[in-house]
Amino acid sequence: MATEHDLIAQARAWLAEDPDPETRDELSALLQADTDDALDEIADRFSGTLQFGTAGLRGELGAGPMRMNRVVVIRAAAGLAAYLRKHQREGQGQGQGQGQGQGQALVVIGYDARYKSADFARDTAAVMVGAGFRAAVLPRPLPTPVLAFAVRHLGAVAGVEVTASHNPPRDNGYKVYLGDGSQIVPPADAEIAAEIAAIRSLEDVPRPDGGWETLGDDVLEAYLARTDAVLTPGSPRNARIVYTPLHGVGRETLAAAFARAGFPAPVVVPEQAEPDPAFPTVAFPNPEEPGAMDLAFATARRVAPDIIIANDPDADRCAVAVPTITNPTAPTDAASWRVLRGDEVGALLATHLVHKRARGAFATTIVSSSLLSRIAADAGLPYAETLTGFKWLARVDGLRYAYEEALGYCVDPEGVRDKDGITAALLVAELTSELKEQGRTLGDLLDDIAVAHGLHATDQLSVRVKDLSLIGTAMKRLREQPPTELAGLAVTSAEDLSRGTETLPPTDGLRYRLAGKGGVRAARVVVRPSGTEPKLKGYLEVVVDVPAADALTPARATADTVLAALKGDLSVAAGIQSAETAAAGA
Repeated sequence: MATEHDLIAQARAWLAEDPDPETRDELSALLQADTDDALDEIADRFSGTLQFGTAGLRGELGAGPMRMNRVVVIRAAAGLAAYLRKHQREGQGQGQGQGQGQGQALVVIGYDARYKSADFARDTAAVMVGAGFRAAVLPRPLPTPVLAFAVRHLGAVAGVEVTASHNPPRDNGYKVYLGDGSQIVPPADAEIAAEIAAIRSLEDVPRPDGGWETLGDDVLEAYLARTDAVLTPGSPRNARIVYTPLHGVGRETLAAAFARAGFPAPVVVPEQAEPDPAFPTVAFPNPEEPGAMDLAFATARRVAPDIIIANDPDADRCAVAVPTITNPTAPTDAASWRVLRGDEVGALLATHLVHKRARGAFATTIVSSSLLSRIAADAGLPYAETLTGFKWLARVDGLRYAYEEALGYCVDPEGVRDKDGITAALLVAELTSELKEQGRTLGDLLDDIAVAHGLHATDQLSVRVKDLSLIGTAMKRLREQPPTELAGLAVTSAEDLSRGTETLPPTDGLRYRLAGKGGVRAARVVVRPSGTEPKLKGYLEVVVDVPAADALTPARATADTVLAALKGDLSVAAGIQSAETAAAGA
């Protein structure tokens, strides 16, 4: 354990090379305070280093190696540059682009509107130029899928997106794509991390004051031109939509895509229309979080749209909400709204693509609903299941469509090999329009899917912690004392995914399959630490038989009961409680 003298020495060494006056002042104030609280804060910031993994980097802004700041970003960029140079020499790597030799290879850089994002993008460009690469920066804060598109469109060897997606306001992050347009997977993450660790001082990292290119709107125009490809020529385009970018960067790009496609202009939630790194109207800028959609609901009660669409702050995710009161004689301000689960939108889009005669593999992750496998099988399409994250989904052979339950959808893998909240929104709007012409809704189609394949109901146990060791303790407890029964259903198999399977590489997770009973056909639970937030997550699914449409109501009641019991029993088995389960037990 570092002594007080060691910590002060580390902090002063950091201070000496930090190029950012804001974080220098912040750290200087802590050093000058000379209090126990200040020392504790310094110890927290210098207790290690942010780990570069398959999600790149993500963390709270601030001075020190355990925070996101310019020093950490410059080192990360230098490590990435060293990795790229090495793999150019060896002629290998995970999907290199079409650069014309070391001096000509291009790295393209995008960024969102969070605090420090533009600074981190410029630092990355400077490092790349200093390392002998061409560097091109997108012209302004733009959605992450535009960067993912640009990597392949420009023939780059790599891309960097500065974003923390839907994390809290004080966070930022650093996401890396290689030349195939997909995010990095092992072993690239470990190799880049090793190159980062080998950097002794920022003085060893050349950083010229210029030499990189700031792109115009050509790349964005090329991306927008491609968005039309997800729609069927001549399809209905009459859905009325309320839209919120949640203070992020999606509004202009989505509005342009909808205008090009001929949809009515979405009504934008005014309080959340402009990019704002403070995210002042939401506790967490994530459409899945309670309260995040409240202002969208209020706007919808005024204008009575067919659906609500939300993007997360970097617009790679897409949330959809539907009215639960459809009585046309009811006043519009009486309507209530429900945010569809990612698994529900995933099934809707899959069904729509089957109807559009899409060919190719459908894919989802081990924590998403098993319903997609049944939709694909019924359509005679290949199906694949991967670990969580589009870094894995994008690599499925012959991919045509992929989704994950956390509101991520890839509907045009030839254009964007990642989740894309803009093209997903277009496809949802097209489906809504087609159903509207038939006098039907997304809810009606969900009912049809349940009757055809069984009701696949999903939910989550999500526990946010301040002490990360609690997550490791819970996983250890589940490994040492695996449950034999959950929600009154026998556990028929318990897999420790850290050992890998025939089709999956190792990951820190546990998967339980449960036997059916009564009207319950089967159930499944997956438990894993979140890869991007301080959370332990349990992903729950129960499948209930639906012999006919009039059995839907009791089937949903059964599913709700079983899911609630799964939450409670899993919480007890893990020895950790969410706020929801704690309240239920009070």
